[in-house]
Amino acid sequence: MCGRYTSTRSPEDLSRLFQVTDWRPEEALAPSWNVAPTDQVYAILERAGRGEGHEVSRRLRAVRWGLVPSWAKDPKVGSRMINARVETVHEKPAYRRAFAKRRCLLPADGFYEWDPLKDEATGKIRKQPYFITPSDGQVMAMAGLYEFWRNPDVAADDDPDAWLTTATIITTEATDAAGRVHPRMPLALTPDHYDTWLDPHHQDTDDLRALLTSPADGLLTVRPVSAAVNNVRNNGPHLLDAPS
Repeated sequence: MCGRYTSTRSPEDLSRLFQVTDWRPEEALAPSWNVAPTDQVYAILERAGRGEGHEVSRRLRAVRWGLVPSWAKDPKVGSRMINARVETVHEKPAYRRAFAKRRCLLPADGFYEWDPLKDEATGKIRKQPYFITPSDGQVMAMAGLYEFWRNPDVAADDDPDAWLTTATIITTEATDAAGRVHPRMPLALTPDHYDTWLDPHHQDTDDLRALLTSPADGLLTVRPVSAAVNNVRNNGPHLLDAPS
């Protein structure tokens, strides 16, 4: 799974990297070295406007991590839906509509996984965190889905509190160095697949699933980092320091 990641690039950098034409300065997020479920995160997506011609634009938006299906009675279910398995994402009731029409990319510098280690001195098991990141230092474009949830307690559609936008990360079987730490990992797309994945008019399930392939060996590096990342309240570049 992917339960924690880092996202430190600015909206200006992300707009350039992903050829975004629409982003809202009021949605700018602070850099985070410890992104956790239910946090606000950046998502790149494409939507058609409401004006004449309904032109599709590529947008950078702040969404909440943890997908809430449109039919959910309580948005708290999102905390349990931070990941969607690539093997079943196209057919699960919570994800299949979003897979067809509401796909996104969630940019990351890298992600964390934990490996249980035995302390030889005490015999106790501790969880050692590892940071897994692209070997070339480039942005990791994690494949995701987004969804809109209408708050029934808010009367007006144009009220900012009327709608909640949420997202989930698609995961796959871990390969490369990541597989030595955890059996699952986020599925990242290569730039040549961004356009097809984001296009809301492209709804052929087989074509879309063909984009979701596991990365080849040699694309990821793994290194142990400070146990400070274990606490979601901790943040800052020091979380990537080697363990003391």
